[in-house]
Amino acid sequence: MELKFYTTDSGRAPVDDFISGLDKQVRAKILSCLENVQKLGLNSPMVEFRQIDGKLWEIKIKTKGGGFRLFYVYLKTDLLVLLHAYKKQTQKAPTKEMEIATKRLKEVMSNETDYTK
Repeated sequence: MELKFYTTDSGRAPVDDFISGLDKQVRAKILSCLENVQKLGLNSPMVEFRQIDGKLWEIKIKTKGGGFRLFYVYLKTDLLVLLHAYKKQTQKAPTKEMEIATKRLKEVMSNETDYTK
C-alpha cells in the first residue's frame, strides 16, 4: 500500500510536520506503524482502522506518549492519503480536529489526480 501526505498549496505536509515535531521515541513508533501499514495494509499490527464518516477514516496508534489519531482517505485500493493527525486527549474526536480533516478530505477529493499520479 502506498502512503502519501496531504499537502497544502504552499507545499507543506501538516501530518509530516506533526510527526516530525514529536518526541523521538513517539515519532519512531508512529513511523514504524506507518511503515507496517505500507507493507501489510489493513492487516498491520499495533494499529486500528476505523471509518469515521463516508470516505473519512482514522488510524489509531497507541504509544508510551499517549494515543494518536491520523485521519486518512483511500483514493484507490492501494493508495492512502494522510490528511490530519493529532494527539488523543479526550474520548471523542474534538470538533476542531474533525473539521480540519473534513476540509482536507474535500480538497483531496477535488484534486484527486494530484495524488494519483
